[in-house]
Amino acid sequence: MSAGARTFNAWRRAGYRVFPGDSFSYLLHLRPAEWPIMAAHTALGFILAVGLVPALHGQQLGAGLRGLLIWVALLNGGTLALNSVFDRDEGDIGYLRAPPAPPTHLLAFSLGLLVAGQLLAFTLPAGYRTAFAVCFAMSLAYSVPPLRFKAVAGVDWVINMWGFGTFTPYAGWAASGRPLDLTHGLVLLGFCPLFASLYPLTQIYQFEEDRRRGDRTLALILGMRASLIVAIAAALIAFACFAAAALRRGAQAWQWAGIAIALAGWLLVLVPWYRRREAMTSAEHQRGFYAALTAWAVTDVAVLAAFAL
Repeated sequence: MSAGARTFNAWRRAGYRVFPGDSFSYLLHLRPAEWPIMAAHTALGFILAVGLVPALHGQQLGAGLRGLLIWVALLNGGTLALNSVFDRDEGDIGYLRAPPAPPTHLLAFSLGLLVAGQLLAFTLPAGYRTAFAVCFAMSLAYSVPPLRFKAVAGVDWVINMWGFGTFTPYAGWAASGRPLDLTHGLVLLGFCPLFASLYPLTQIYQFEEDRRRGDRTLALILGMRASLIVAIAAALIAFACFAAAALRRGAQAWQWAGIAIALAGWLLVLVPWYRRREAMTSAEHQRGFYAALTAWAVTDVAVLAAFAL
């Protein structure tokens, strides 16, 4: 492990002082910086299922929190650690800058988390444990040779748009035990193309690293211009799904306004990015990705306002 990985910031230095050897590296490769985003997206499904006030005080709160912990720490953390085992990144990656070298037993550690998560999923309703099993299988297919679909342009995209986009909030919904209705199904479906919009943005700033490793990612195959066009088109499709759900629910004017503001947020990120793409540095492309994450957070709030209040 490089010295820079251990001393990247004060939090990193403190972690390596508290945890001896490479122990802290195991935590870093779970990429806890992503956990708030994953937790919010999972919780969104649960709140859509039971409503905002019951979600905070209802009898189902325990199941919702258990489902959240299993999905975020064990499934998502285990998946990202598994990804690190085979990528062996040296440059910045999503939610982890200056990554340390993968510690010796990271493969066993990541698989242990995934297996533990699947076993614990059986304490929750059938829909939740089925969603966990599907995403567990996709995690293995995504990262582990010989399949390693992460390196197959298009397949990587499909796995992520369904896994993070739709299955993640569905897991929160399923933890409640409530059957999924068509209106809310359209909402959860809308997050599939929304993540289809976000996913190429995670790759644009990693062009050089992916080329060096020989991974033919979706963004590399499409090129920067087409990747951003796809991102804009997919975002528009996502909001068409949200609009269809809002029509079915009979959303009020202020709820429509929230959806419109969220759409404007995406366009304010993506359209200027498309126009300036050739003049932007890798660091600027990375900042564009994090700006898109902010637009995602605004969308979550708008969806909650439209469908959980």
